[in-house]
This record gives sequence, structure tokens and C-alpha cells, in this order.
Amino acid sequence: MINQHNYTELVNQIDYNALPEAVQKGYDFVKKSTNNYSSWAVMQQSDKIKQVIELYFKKVESYLPKPKKEKAETPKREPVAKKEKVVAQKVTTAKVSKPTENINFSERLIEEIKLIKRFVNLQGKQKTQEDILRFITSLQKAIVEKKVRKTSVYAKEIEFIQDDLITTYNQMGSKTVYHINQNKLEELASIVGAEKVFPSMLYIKKFIGLVGKSGIKQKATALKTQLHNAVSKGKITKQDKYADKLNEIFVTLTNFLDNPTQKTIEITEQELSGLNDIVEGCNCNMNGFDSPIPKVMNSMDFANMQFNTIGLKGKWFNLIGDPSPNFSTMVFGKPKMGKSYLCIDFAGYLARNHGKVLYVAKEEGLDFTLQKKLNDKDVKHENLFVASELLNDLNPYQYIFLDSVNKLGLSAEDLTALRKRYPHKSFVFIFQTTKDGNFRGANSFQHDVDVVIEVPERGKAVGFGRFSQGGEVGVW
Repeated sequence: MINQHNYTELVNQIDYNALPEAVQKGYDFVKKSTNNYSSWAVMQQSDKIKQVIELYFKKVESYLPKPKKEKAETPKREPVAKKEKVVAQKVTTAKVSKPTENINFSERLIEEIKLIKRFVNLQGKQKTQEDILRFITSLQKAIVEKKVRKTSVYAKEIEFIQDDLITTYNQMGSKTVYHINQNKLEELASIVGAEKVFPSMLYIKKFIGLVGKSGIKQKATALKTQLHNAVSKGKITKQDKYADKLNEIFVTLTNFLDNPTQKTIEITEQELSGLNDIVEGCNCNMNGFDSPIPKVMNSMDFANMQFNTIGLKGKWFNLIGDPSPNFSTMVFGKPKMGKSYLCIDFAGYLARNHGKVLYVAKEEGLDFTLQKKLNDKDVKHENLFVASELLNDLNPYQYIFLDSVNKLGLSAEDLTALRKRYPHKSFVFIFQTTKDGNFRGANSFQHDVDVVIEVPERGKAVGFGRFSQGGEVGVW
């Protein structure tokens, strides 16, 4: 029989992963309430807690490994005492399996991902009350400063982290070994594993730190060697967004080191500004041009630049022109005027001709109404996907429709963060309107997008924006 006196001895024989979720909760509760089994005083303090723990003892007994039977003795050999095999508890760390596909690379991690990563790294580590309090303070500061919002894609994960940290802080002694629920750990680690910083960013930052300084020959030599090794060992590949920029840095370092009279690394203010923009995550112009555009250009050179466009045709070209592959659109109109029909029709056109589309139907959900619209417009296609909630990972899709922004609870800052996180995706934001026909939300919504489409009356859509002087099409 398991009791408080022998539980510490037997706990290492329990395979946590084999426990049902209800028993796992009991396991986690006992671990925290006894401060990692160092004190069982809680059983004397509360009869209710004592009953809960004793009930857990009874449930977990059946999950202890059964001792193996000893083999029968034989006259040919002296019997050898067989050691009982003990199944050690698996201590899961943050290094769980990571996704190999659909990794979202960016210039920097958003605040939510940084906090989730920091929390995952607590697993199995001994922490003091001061450590946990410091984390709670950092998290609450990020919320107060609106770096983390309730409308964030990861709002539920952040809320779980905050609750878990506070619960642990209130129940722990001066120190504790932090333990995260196995299922939740895998879920959070999967989120962290899907978000990566471009490997090139490390070397770009180091290079910026050397520019304009003297006495850095040794550091420049070390950086050049690191760049060479990173490429030769496959850490930097041509798929890295800034691989070409690293080639330029390598050449600059080589020229600097080959010239004994050159005291500092010299690059133009324009080049340095471009590198700083990359590091700050600002290299995401909305014109479909991948390379950094200088802040100042000769008008003749600018007039001859080639920009990528999607290649819209027919009524969609007449409505909004031919936008870049990462355009953003705002659609608004009074209820029942046809804005959802219009957007579903547009989503079907993009799916048939230009790539994968995700239509987030928060307004209606995945119900008969949405099905009817898909069938009425005859737009069902293998490249068109529908969802009732905004997904954590938008990498598989090129075009994302949010119907509606208001129902999803997204602010202007959330939409800006979403576009920065996915700078090469196109977004269509659908807004509810008041009885007067004005869209609900801050005026900044209208100024931050490339295209605005209004459905002012039933069956009529009017578009205007950066890619067209304005057009008009029928919804039905």
C-alpha cells in the first residue's frame, strides 16, 4: 500500500507518461503541495487535502511496475540473485520533439514566444522564490506595456503560464524543482519549436558591433572564421533570407583584414542603416520587394525598379488593381449587404489561381450558413481551407481572410503584429459596421492597409487603394 511514508521511495518507479490525465493531475498536485516530497505537513493541515492525496495513492498503485518472477533454480548452475528492474521516472525537459516542417523564421521572436520559451526552460530546473517572482514580474510588465495582449494568438498559453507561476510561487518553499504538466510541456515546446530566428541574424549583429571601431582585427578574423564554418557546416544555407547579406559581410571582412593600413571597417551610412533595420525586424516593406530598399534613392533608379505583383485578372483586377504578394485589405459594409459573399468569392479565386487560402469564419463558424455560401459561389477547392478560429501557425497559407476582425477581438496593434510576423503573407480583414455604415474599430485600421473595399449597398462593392484608382463590381 502506498502512503506518505513510502511514497518518496516508490515515486521514481512511476511512469508519468503512462498515467491517465486525471491521475497525472494528482501526481502534479502531490509534488507541488509537498514541495517536491520534502514535507507532508499539508495532510495534517487540511482533512480535504488528506482525502484527495489518499485517494490518489489508491489510484496510482496499479501503475507501479510489477516485480518480475525469479527463474527456477537449475542443478547445473548456482542460482544468481536477479536484481529487480526499476523503471525510472522520465524527467521530461524542454528538448521535446520539434517540428521539422512549417518553421516560421523571422528577424526576431515576438514577446509571447520569448515568454513561452523562458517558461519551457524552467522544466526540471531548481528555482528559488525570487526566480519565480522575477518571472511573474516580467510577464505582468509585458502585459501592462501591451507587449502581450489578451487578444494575442497565444493569449491562452500566456494565461496558463501566469496561473502556473503564481500557483507554484504560493505553494513552494524557498526552493523547488519546477515541474510542468507533460501534455502542456509538449504543446508549449511545439509552439517554441515552430518559431525560429534566421541563423544569419547572429552574425549580422556581431558585424554591426564591429563597424566603426578600431582595434578589432582579432575580432574581425574570428567573425570571418565563424562565417566560413557556419556555411561549410550547413548552418547557413541559401534558404536563409539574409544569406546574400552574409556574403557581402564576408567580402567586407576579407578586404578589411587584407589591408594592414585600414583601421576600421567602413561601410556607407545607407548600408549600416539597412543592417540595423534587419536586426530590428523592420525589413518588411509592403511593396513585395524582398531586398532592403534604401531610404534615399535617385528618382531615375527608383522609376526603373521591378516590383512583384500577384497577377490578378478580370473583376478582381477591376476592383483593386494588381497588388503585391503581401498586400493587406480591409472590407466593411452594413449587415446582409454581401461582404462575406464577396470575400468567399475572392478566396475561391485566389485558391484556384494563386495558392493556399485560409478563411477564418469566426463570424458564422463552420456551420450551414458558411457551407451555403461556399456552394452558392461554387468556390470549394483543395487549396481553400476554412476554420472557426485564428490558427497559431499560418505558414502553410499564402492568403488569410479574417471574418471578422471584431469577432476575433483583434486590435490595430494585433493586426500590425500579425503582418510583421508573416511579412510575406496577404491578409483580408473583414469588419462589422454600425447602423450608420461606419466600420467598428479605430480609424488607424483604414490607414494601415493597402486596399479598402466597401460594400455600401446590397450586392455592390467599391474598391480603392494603392494599386488602383478605384473600381466597382457586383457581389452576385
